[in-house]
Amino acid sequence: MSKEIYQFEISTYKSESELDQSDRELLTQAHEAASHAYAPYSHFKVGAAVRLNNGVIVTGNNQENAAYPSGLCAERVALFFANSKYPESAPVALAITAISEKTPISEPITPCGSCRQVMAEYEKKGGKDLRVIMRGQEGPVLITHSMKVLLPFSFADDLLLKYISK
Repeated sequence: MSKEIYQFEISTYKSESELDQSDRELLTQAHEAASHAYAPYSHFKVGAAVRLNNGVIVTGNNQENAAYPSGLCAERVALFFANSKYPESAPVALAITAISEKTPISEPITPCGSCRQVMAEYEKKGGKDLRVIMRGQEGPVLITHSMKVLLPFSFADDLLLKYISK
């Protein structure tokens, strides 16, 4: 038996004000998208903004439904729309933030497992690392420089695809 150590890097910022203008703009658009989310059951509104390699920014927000789990997360709404509208443009950055009507969110919001898998797939499809910028309503910001940090050994990995494509 052998053991391997896998390491990853996440950049942490005390607040949005420490970010460059491009990342602040993406978070601002994600926040705006969150304010329009359809979340009548959880009252937890999530927004996502995706910057494509052509410079276009596409936003999405969570869409709840009484027939749970028929709703969809903000990240997937944004990525699916971006790919349907700009299929030749790769996502290069995605910002996620949330608004709670019950209590302010002071910790960064991370994507769910389903969203992580979709994000990993689009990173692979685009052939470029996907930076992920995560923030709550306030407080620190986390940035990963690839989906491999958030989802190592995803179904988009060549090693796994080798076995499932047989």
